[in-house]
Amino acid sequence: MRMVDLIEKKRDGRELSTEEINYIIKGYTEGDIPDYQVSALTMAIYFQGMTEKERADLTMAMVESGEQIDLSKIEGVKVDKHSTGGVGDTTTLVLGPLVASVGVPVAKMSGRGLGHTGGTIDKLESISGFHVEITKEEFITLVNQNKLAVIGQTGNLTPADKKLYALRDVTATVDSVPLIASSIMSKKIAAGADCIVLDVKTGAGAFMKTVEDARELAKAMVRIGNNVGRKTMAIISDMSQPLGFAIGNALEVKEAIDTLKGEGPEDLTELCLTLGSHMVLLAKKASNIEEARALLEEAIKNGKALETFKIFLQAQGGDPTVVDDPAKLPQAKFTFELEAQEDGYVTEMVADEIGTAAMLLGAGRATKDSIIDLAVGFVLHKKIGDGVKKGESLLTIHSNSEDISAVKESLYQNIKVSKVETKAPILIHEEITE
Repeated sequence: MRMVDLIEKKRDGRELSTEEINYIIKGYTEGDIPDYQVSALTMAIYFQGMTEKERADLTMAMVESGEQIDLSKIEGVKVDKHSTGGVGDTTTLVLGPLVASVGVPVAKMSGRGLGHTGGTIDKLESISGFHVEITKEEFITLVNQNKLAVIGQTGNLTPADKKLYALRDVTATVDSVPLIASSIMSKKIAAGADCIVLDVKTGAGAFMKTVEDARELAKAMVRIGNNVGRKTMAIISDMSQPLGFAIGNALEVKEAIDTLKGEGPEDLTELCLTLGSHMVLLAKKASNIEEARALLEEAIKNGKALETFKIFLQAQGGDPTVVDDPAKLPQAKFTFELEAQEDGYVTEMVADEIGTAAMLLGAGRATKDSIIDLAVGFVLHKKIGDGVKKGESLLTIHSNSEDISAVKESLYQNIKVSKVETKAPILIHEEITE
């Protein structure tokens, strides 16, 4: 088998066999196939696409390139949730305890975030003492005991994907649906869940800017999951503006606590109930989606979801009293109001640019070595469609620096107020199942 022949085959639009894809991924991971040949192949895939069989084969070849997490000792159906990212996306912090509180085991492997704000682990580490440095045995024991635990990503999960992504990043082949879908799904499958619920974002703050592009990616990932034996479904949700009100690590933890109390933002609450209902249904804890949602709503109402969050925090060294006293979370030295400069309606909130403004405060990582300031960020007071008076606060800036001129300038450029009344965007566009 020669790599040049396989490049030519894909260049001409023909299907690669399972053996050929395995040969490529194994050879590239082990350093036997050079970057320049794999970059030629990814460009051929970019233009020619891949069949469903090729996508499933590529995904599994990347899964098998490294460690696979065995969750078989965890009782029940393990359901994982993956979001394609966004600004103010606090769903994991809410969904973990909420779904666990109705008996669905949540064995979450999370990473640290590059970009606007931290990842799930960074957010949880806003809570004094919380840590994810636990053994796999402890992880499994905690999930069996409490139905919820979070562990850091292993360094040897899908090494082929890490290598391939780095190459795509510098060869203009990131934006390829087969390669994106295989990349995401390889990590989810290697993490060991039985079923997967995907939250595919669309809008200004998302990788997929249009509903059509989000739908294409969602369908590709759902088909891969189902083709390799993992029951998978997807929700396409809006990210044309930040989700919820809070942007920033400790601020998002407080908002998650509010949501578990039944006092959270309407959009965040609704998305968590929608995603959570599908997780409960896939875990076979309910016979239909309405019953699943009712279970979750009751868990919020009777305090069981909040209590599950406390137990989870304590089990991993965190201070559970922050749930009742969020003032114990890291606090910024200064707060400033971003005042509306005219009367009107909020017509646009460019989510990714608002996220970048939060990163200027220190809420996220510009590079992997950046140190996150867990206390800083924004709390929105207005969303798209809301009326506003001149001088009224659009949002509160939480900062550890008094010099926020660049942050304010960026926010004013990306939060538009107009005399023309605008409707709030649709939160949930579609559900994608096989």
